[in-house]
Amino acid sequence: MSGFDADRVYNVSVHDLPDAVSPDTPSETEKLLLEFLLQYRVGGEFIYRDKLRANLLLKQYVLEIDLRHLGIFNDELAHAIQERPAEILPLFETAATKAARSILFPLANGAEGTSEAATAAAALPSVQILIKSGLNLQQFRDLSANTMNKLVRIPGIVISASVLSARATKLHLQCRACRSTRLIYPPGGLGGLGGGSDRGLPRTCDAPELENQKKDCPLDPYLIIHSKSTFTDHQTLKLQEAPDMVPVGELPRHMLLSADRYLTGQVVPGSRVVATGIYSTFQSAKNKSAAALRTPYLRLIHLEVSTPSAGGSGGLNPFGVQFTPEEEEEFGQMARSEGFYERFAKSVAPSIYGSLDIKKAITCLLFGGSKKVLPDGMRLRGDINVLLLGDPGTAKSQLLKFVEKVAPIAVYTTGKGASAAGLTASVQRDAVSREFYLEGGAMVLADTGVVCIDEFDKMRDEDRVAIHEAMEQQTISIAKAGITTVLNSRTSVLAAANPVWGRYDEGRSPGENIDFQTTILSRFDMIFIVKDEHNEQRDRMIAKHVMNIHMNRPNQNADENGETVGEIDIDKMKRYISYCKAKCAPRLSAEAQEMLGSHFVSLRKQVQQVERDNDERSSIPITIRQLEAIIRISEALAKLTLSPVVQNHHVEEAIRLFKYSTMDAVSAGGADGLSRGELNDEMHRIEKELRRRLPIGWSTSYQSLVREFVTQQGFSSHALERTLFVLEKREVIRFSGQVSRISSLGLDISTDALFDVQ
Repeated sequence: MSGFDADRVYNVSVHDLPDAVSPDTPSETEKLLLEFLLQYRVGGEFIYRDKLRANLLLKQYVLEIDLRHLGIFNDELAHAIQERPAEILPLFETAATKAARSILFPLANGAEGTSEAATAAAALPSVQILIKSGLNLQQFRDLSANTMNKLVRIPGIVISASVLSARATKLHLQCRACRSTRLIYPPGGLGGLGGGSDRGLPRTCDAPELENQKKDCPLDPYLIIHSKSTFTDHQTLKLQEAPDMVPVGELPRHMLLSADRYLTGQVVPGSRVVATGIYSTFQSAKNKSAAALRTPYLRLIHLEVSTPSAGGSGGLNPFGVQFTPEEEEEFGQMARSEGFYERFAKSVAPSIYGSLDIKKAITCLLFGGSKKVLPDGMRLRGDINVLLLGDPGTAKSQLLKFVEKVAPIAVYTTGKGASAAGLTASVQRDAVSREFYLEGGAMVLADTGVVCIDEFDKMRDEDRVAIHEAMEQQTISIAKAGITTVLNSRTSVLAAANPVWGRYDEGRSPGENIDFQTTILSRFDMIFIVKDEHNEQRDRMIAKHVMNIHMNRPNQNADENGETVGEIDIDKMKRYISYCKAKCAPRLSAEAQEMLGSHFVSLRKQVQQVERDNDERSSIPITIRQLEAIIRISEALAKLTLSPVVQNHHVEEAIRLFKYSTMDAVSAGGADGLSRGELNDEMHRIEKELRRRLPIGWSTSYQSLVREFVTQQGFSSHALERTLFVLEKREVIRFSGQVSRISSLGLDISTDALFDVQ
């Protein structure tokens, strides 16, 4: 033992490998890889040998390898794959094909040149190797010249997928003059991108001259014999970095992916994926003039799909997040804790004072209800849509920005900056193949997430119509440039808008304040009218709250009752939302059903009464959609506490929220203590007087009208203002000089026609 004390380095073999060869030459590397496939075992199970046998029996010539296992078997091999994947992968596929032959045709093993070996070679195509690596995720912006030809792993959203094409792996050529044949093997890559099919064929015939005839072959003599060539499937995908990864002020980057064989047809536009591949370059058709400029792309060797919109494969849960048992235990305790719903709601945008019911509604939106597929194939959405309509300065945009941060998948856009194509999908033309393909817009990219639309009232009407279908049917139908298709857009919409006059006018009906069509309003589950009310005590509290935030004293956050709130941090909220969405889909209990049914009927009665009193149809409709909205809100509240069944107290809270939001908006209106019926009577009488008082072409001042009608005849100033507003809309009178003078245009419109609608 004394030898160990000297200053020397000793190594002791830990893994007892029989003949641990280092992968110096290709043949040794292939031998090692074959040994790994046949000998590697976890416990008593030869996992890759068994997996390969199972896939071969299913006629699937593909094998997924975990890079960590290869690292345990031979560290140098794993390192070589990461550094020189383009060299090692063909050797790996050859080794896998040999392993497959030895499994399926054990007799042909070691009998090279015999008929059995020829049969085995003919019966088996090459086996595709998919390498699943645990490498750190890299961002698009980290990919540089140093990562070229290395193994990289990048997350993103697939924004377009080309149609499947066939790429040649072996070309059988024949000279058109001397009929001699020749085989060539085109290199892999973005097959078809950057040139025609004749690119890369030999220019001259190299067959030997025969004795009795002179060889006279022209330039470019070869024809491709397609029936004897071999082809594989090939697909080009376009990957865009996720919107939450893009630095402010930058455009999202794109990357072309080249997928072949079993990796094709796995994803649709809108899928969130993690792509593992070889970072390579190809000569683009655009850069033909500059030979040294090459366009980068990714040769896929593995694809992890993390949205349910893909073909159901991928092995990740719908949000691509794995949960540890400790986390699941912690989430279970959170869900069971006392007053968790209130605490979660107060953790939504904690820097914004008050608005607790709006925060509760946003909590419901983040969790969503349960989507259902009926036996006849009809789908009922589970996503909740919320509209915040109100005065400026009520922190609507801040709430939207917070939701964008906390939702697992979210896209933020504003009304002016969004077009119909940007929200739904646009048709692009491929520069090389001249084919049309679809690129998904915001609603497609936020599939299974939230779309936040700010300045909703500033959108053009034709753009707003584009999202009608996405909000209710949860699909986007496209019929452009010969492409007719349906894309998924299972998103919740959180929209913020200002009333018509910038501020909410108490004197006018909700219909006049809200300049939206009934069709879009009925698609919102909850509509909040946010008013900036003057209340000295509340103003003091808000001022104190804002001061605390600006003075950087966040621990003094208090709610309306002055109690301090224990916040849940954003990352935990995000993971909890993902967990609940993945694990829980509540259903209604029998008592809850009964309660909801009777309540909906009473809500309809209430609306009918409001309509009768005001003598006009409500601009915010209460339809069956609103019943479904209350069901969805109840399910979201049950999901929040991981409850599998919707109980009565969930329904009561859902009804309370609905009454506070949409029903409140329906019954808003009326002023000066008048009901809408009385107001209309007054307006009829004022209108008659005005017609008598203002003959055609005459004008008068606003002050004299106020003096005559309000002071002398005792009409309410509100009724006078509304009458003048209506008459001006109908172009019976005209205001001039900032409403100081009123001129009669004398258009002959009867009184009944004026006020029936209003």
